[in-house]
Amino acid sequence: MIIIRKATEGDLPTILELINELAHFEKEPDAVEITVETLLENGFGINPLFQIRVATQNNMIIGMALFYFRFSTWKGKTIHLEDLIVREDARGTGVGSKLYSEVMKTAFDENVKRVEWVVLDWNQNAIDFYNKTGAQVLQDWRTVQMDEQGLQKYIKTL
Repeated sequence: MIIIRKATEGDLPTILELINELAHFEKEPDAVEITVETLLENGFGINPLFQIRVATQNNMIIGMALFYFRFSTWKGKTIHLEDLIVREDARGTGVGSKLYSEVMKTAFDENVKRVEWVVLDWNQNAIDFYNKTGAQVLQDWRTVQMDEQGLQKYIKTL
């Protein structure tokens, strides 16, 4: 049986393993810079920046969803689903769907106006799943990022 629950501090080493597994899946194996301490400090302090739900089976974590609240100037309170990760050997078993549903239930319970996330254009399985649930994969919006190096360079120009 798959159980979805809130993550605890003791789950963080396994959560970091899942994050690294996702980085490999997304062909960015060296991109993860955070540590267990980063997760602990930012997710379990006085003002946590995010929430995590984990999926367990036989007391082992096999998936996770990390999300946080945002505010839209057009809509109001929203949720951003940063990552939904399922261990490779547990994919196709409904774990991802259960985690996704838990985030959507949280959004509904919190009366948010929108849940938003990013999907890679080559991840057709995910795109098909999201479309099947009624989500809209927007084609005309582009993700924009300023990384740490770019930020440092830009600030020097001010």
